[in-house]
Amino acid sequence: MDKLSFRLIGTDGASAARAVTFSTAHSTIETPIFMPVGTQATVKSMSPLELRQCGCPIILANTYHLHLRPGSKLVHDAGGLHKFESWNGSILTDSGGFQVFSLRDISKITDDGVEFQSHIDGSRHFFSPEAVMEIQHELGADIIMSFDECPPSNADPSKVAAAVDRTLLWASRCREHHYKLHFLHGYPQHLFGIAQGGVVKPLRERCVRELVAMDFAGYAIGGLAVGENTASMYETAAYTAQLLPAEKPRYLMGVGTPTDILECVSAGIDMFDCVLPTRNARNGSAFTSAGKVNIRNSMHTKDFAHPLDEKCSCYACSNFSRAYIRHLYMAGEILAIRLMTLHNIHFYMELVRNAREHIIAGTFGEWKQKMITDMAGDEV
Repeated sequence: MDKLSFRLIGTDGASAARAVTFSTAHSTIETPIFMPVGTQATVKSMSPLELRQCGCPIILANTYHLHLRPGSKLVHDAGGLHKFESWNGSILTDSGGFQVFSLRDISKITDDGVEFQSHIDGSRHFFSPEAVMEIQHELGADIIMSFDECPPSNADPSKVAAAVDRTLLWASRCREHHYKLHFLHGYPQHLFGIAQGGVVKPLRERCVRELVAMDFAGYAIGGLAVGENTASMYETAAYTAQLLPAEKPRYLMGVGTPTDILECVSAGIDMFDCVLPTRNARNGSAFTSAGKVNIRNSMHTKDFAHPLDEKCSCYACSNFSRAYIRHLYMAGEILAIRLMTLHNIHFYMELVRNAREHIIAGTFGEWKQKMITDMAGDEV
C-alpha cells in the first residue's frame, strides 16, 4: 500500500548529494526537487498551467488551512485536490502540526491530540492523529504526513524530548489508522514520518531509529528553520539525513533559500519546500543567479536593458525589463506579483534541475560553490 518506486540514479563523490527518481500515481519525481507551497489549494498568483511550464511535478497543500476552509469533506466531494484545483501532478499535504503549534497561545496539547482555535473565526477544533489521517485521505494527496509536535527552537531540552515522545506516539497511531483507511480516490496515498528533536543529536537519533522501525514510505526532517542559527540547521539536517534509510526519500520541511537548498542537497536531502519564492515575490524581491533583486529600488526605474536575471529563460525575463516590472509593482498592479512569482518559482526549479544534472555528471561540488558565491551578491 505504501511502497514508493525508488531508484538511485547518481551520487556525488565529494559529498552525500544524490539524484533519485520515485513515482506516485500522478507524476514521476526526479530529485533534488523543490515543491512550491500551495497552502490553500493554490500556489499564490500562479496558475496550474504556469506551474507545469516551470517543470513542477509536485506541489504542496496545507491540512490545517484546508480543514478550516473549505473543509476536507467538500474537497472530497469535488473529487479530491487534484480535480478541485485542476492539477494533474503530485500533491503533498503537511499534517497541519506546524500551523497548530504556532498557535500555542490558543491551543491545548495532550497525548490525545491538539485542541485549537481557528484563526479565521475563533471556532474550536480538535486534531488527533486519526483525524489528521482522515482529513488528508479526504483531500487525496499523493504524499501525506504523520502528525507531529514541532517545538520552538529555544525550547528547553526536556520540552524537546517530550515533543519527540509525542511525535513517536502520534506517528504510530497515524500509521495504524492510515492502513485502516481505504483508497478514497482510487490511488495509493504514501505516508511519511517526521523526525523531530530540535538540534539535540541524541533525540534526533532516537526519533529516527523508532520511525524507521515503523517502516514509512519516506521520511521528513521537521523542526528546523524555526529560529536556530544557520550553522546549527545545516549540521542537524546533515546528521539526521545520514541516519535515514538510503532507499527512501528524504524531505527537509520548510527550507529555504537557494543557498540553504544547495547546502542541504550536499547533505543527502532529496525534497524541499518553502514559502520564500512566493512570499519574497509579493514583497518585490527576486532571486537571481547574481543575488537578490529588490525591484522597489529606484535604480531600476530606467533600467530598460536588463531583465530580472539575464541567465533566466522564464516568461518574465524573456519579455520584460526591470523598469517595466518596477513600474507595475509601484503602481500596485497584480501583474507585477505574478511575474515576480513566476520568475522565482522558475529560478528554484532550474536550481534543483541543474543540481541533479551536476550530481549525475560528477561536477556538483564545483558548480555548487560557484552558484553560492554568485548568489551572495548584495541585494540591489
